[in-house]
Amino acid sequence: MTTAGKPRGMYFEDFEIGQELTTPARTITSTDIVNFACLSGDFNEVHTNFEYCRTTQFGEPIAHGPLVYAVMGGLTYASGINDGTLLALLQIDGWKMLSPVKHGDTIRMVAKVVAKKESSKPDRGTVTLDRRCVKQDGTVAQEMRATLLYRRRPG
Repeated sequence: MTTAGKPRGMYFEDFEIGQELTTPARTITSTDIVNFACLSGDFNEVHTNFEYCRTTQFGEPIAHGPLVYAVMGGLTYASGINDGTLLALLQIDGWKMLSPVKHGDTIRMVAKVVAKKESSKPDRGTVTLDRRCVKQDGTVAQEMRATLLYRRRPG
């Protein structure tokens, strides 16, 4: 929210089909991976055991898929897109893990507006985005289709 109490985020009307939105970037660290393992209770060796990971195709611990998803949400908030205008996440479809995210990878989210629909309630509408988590080298780590509920512009 801005100091005047007005949202800085995008309203339903601000989204256009075909529009592409890009967030700031953030580097994933080993600390992020360990903290997420502690928070989630997911201590799978592929995330926490360097010796085990040396025997895998990854060579080192990788970030949990849901950790990457959560960071994408944080980056979206940091971009201002959702600040004060997002009402709810309604659905995620086709969530795919395409390449691992490791310590030192820098990620950003790139989203393309593919659909929008007015709600039966006049103060809101849904926006559907094809979302990609893109690493520093352009590799797509994750992709999904997300449907979100946004406020409509007042008045």
